[in-house]
Amino acid sequence: MRPFTVLIGIVLGSAASITFGLGAVLIVFAVLAGQHPDLSRELPQLVLSLIAFAVLTTASAGSFLGQVKARPWRGWAHLATAACLCAVVLLYWPRRN
Repeated sequence: MRPFTVLIGIVLGSAASITFGLGAVLIVFAVLAGQHPDLSRELPQLVLSLIAFAVLTTASAGSFLGQVKARPWRGWAHLATAACLCAVVLLYWPRRN
């Protein structure tokens, strides 16, 4: 396997595991929101994070498949993965208030 394919695979695996973890946390928060109202304040940011990482997982999966099968559209898939990765970084970049 080529090094770039391995790198995309690492991004795909990391994004997929974070998406799964955020989904599990969302389920727990949804179940416990009735008993602990303070958890409901965290739900909008949690849902936003889940969506961001799900999109990154989808883009990196397409990029990985395009790279492994040497499809002609793989450049666009790599660009989409890079854009999604930059969006996730900007989402979590610290801001001065």
